[in-house]
Amino acid sequence: MSRTRFAPDRGLTTRMVTTMFLLGLLYVAFVAILIAVGVRAVVVLVIAGGFLLVQYFLSDKIALFAMHGREVSPQEAPELHGIIDRLSAMANMPKPRVAIADSDVPNAFATGRNQKNAVVCVTTGILRRLDARELEGVLAHEMSHVAHRDVAVMTIASFLGVVAGLMTRFALYSGLAGGRRDNNNGPPVGLIILLVSGIVYAVSFLLTRALSRYRELAADRAGALLTQQPSALASALTKVSGEIARIPTQDLREAQPFNAFYFAPALSGQSIASLFSTHPSLERRLAQLSTISAELGR
Repeated sequence: MSRTRFAPDRGLTTRMVTTMFLLGLLYVAFVAILIAVGVRAVVVLVIAGGFLLVQYFLSDKIALFAMHGREVSPQEAPELHGIIDRLSAMANMPKPRVAIADSDVPNAFATGRNQKNAVVCVTTGILRRLDARELEGVLAHEMSHVAHRDVAVMTIASFLGVVAGLMTRFALYSGLAGGRRDNNNGPPVGLIILLVSGIVYAVSFLLTRALSRYRELAADRAGALLTQQPSALASALTKVSGEIARIPTQDLREAQPFNAFYFAPALSGQSIASLFSTHPSLERRLAQLSTISAELGR
């Protein structure tokens, strides 16, 4: 990864590295248990590896297709391109492709496996609601995801969950979960696979969600320090969160599966435990930005 001027955050980086290390340990333990009970996990690993490669290399195209985004030229969206041009120069990084999604849900996302293959997409809803200063704060946040290769990190982190999910389905659909034994005295292999896969999936899910929350905080901090205007990002966060609350629930539910991509969750629901959230709470994000603002003396 080429160096950019996005500020590193050692505290959050340490948390992310620790989470990735725990996911790695979990993966090794999972494979060891599968081998110990006599499961040939090669096919499952190959299938999961194929999903990983497709997601890694085609993440930008998949995300744009799923969210109905289209790339726009500087002539079509001069102000948007102007902001991204300025941020690219400030961050000393290649300019990402620019896209707009026709959705009233005010949000934005960035995807792509590296800086050369990145795309930043905003919705028509966020363009209507934010002023130029607030939009710059949001785009700085998204471009920090690109600079820190967060898409690649989250793709790799999700690999174990994919494997565990496939193993669970394998146990269910093959009839192993019924308690069939390899021999009359042997252990119920299917039940062991189902139990272990379920536990591994649950733990990896929680670790991946924690990693997602860490990267959102890191992106907030890096974007705010790049623009030197944490108050603009705080204003955008507050405004977007308030506007999302006014969007019809049906529209929000359609956008909810893409929460991990978005600048702010389309539908978070205060009743959902923070452990299951892809984003930190609005209060925590605003508190961090307030601290940064005090550090900058503005």
